[in-house]
Amino acid sequence: MKLIRLALMLIALTLGAMVQVVWAYPEKNIQYIISFVPGGESDVMARWQQVVFRKKNKHELIVVNKPGAGGALAWSQLNGMSADGYTIMGVNLPHIVLQPLEGQVQYKTEDITPVYWFHYTADAILVAADSPYKTFGDLVKAAKAKPGEMTFAGSATFSANHLAHEKFNLFAGVKSTYVPFKGTGELTQAVIGKHVTGTMSYVPLALQQKARIRMLAVALDKRHPAFPDVPTFKELGFKWVDGAYRGVAVPKSTPRDAQKKVSDMMAALNKDPDILKWMAEGGFEVVDIPYDKNVAFVKERSKEYMEIAKRMGLVK
Repeated sequence: MKLIRLALMLIALTLGAMVQVVWAYPEKNIQYIISFVPGGESDVMARWQQVVFRKKNKHELIVVNKPGAGGALAWSQLNGMSADGYTIMGVNLPHIVLQPLEGQVQYKTEDITPVYWFHYTADAILVAADSPYKTFGDLVKAAKAKPGEMTFAGSATFSANHLAHEKFNLFAGVKSTYVPFKGTGELTQAVIGKHVTGTMSYVPLALQQKARIRMLAVALDKRHPAFPDVPTFKELGFKWVDGAYRGVAVPKSTPRDAQKKVSDMMAALNKDPDILKWMAEGGFEVVDIPYDKNVAFVKERSKEYMEIAKRMGLVK
């Protein structure tokens, strides 16, 4: 019996030590900066992460919105912030690759240090529910009949929406105009009110506005279960499975061990059942790219962006 009690004590001590190791970080509140206005996909995800973080920790994940210039305002300030692992910032692809090519922002792609990517939202072409365009074919036919007359809303310039618009023009062989908005809320009203032909947006918006907005095509590998009648771009003959990737970055001078702690923390949040449920219901596609694979991941994605960037006039 003494041996059994001793064994149980050792197991308890071991488990206690393991718990201490797991929760050694964070030791204080973490500031989580989102470089877009409240209500968009980046902000929604951060709020979900905040809720789950609160359940698991005695400290807080404090979400702070710092919008401006399509994310560039905050990203240009990242490296001047505290580099101890307690300041993290949401980052997006292809934004951090395309914006510096334009030459108007105060940062370069290599200035950004992502440590974890947790999801992407698939590109989708959306129109008002009462739009005369019932199918992707209807849209393309009309666009070819009246070159340059169609307008598509999107969030910011040199963003995922902007890139998707250029892909649409290139792949469909049409000419249409991109109209940038500050955020999803503004462009949604423009689409519903038919102030624009449609929008280059994502699946989450199609789900949120299912009664008022019609999705014509989506950049997924397979049809979305909530939209079984909507074809993928692959089915339509285009090599297009893409969207906006979202993750977190830290100041460049953040030590590697702190980078890993942030990455591990975000990965744990990304595996939480509640997070997975909310993402599935909200139209977010899960990815899991830790800090030691970020350089290769950004490099791989950048190659795909360059072809379209040339069309946008960003690369000669």
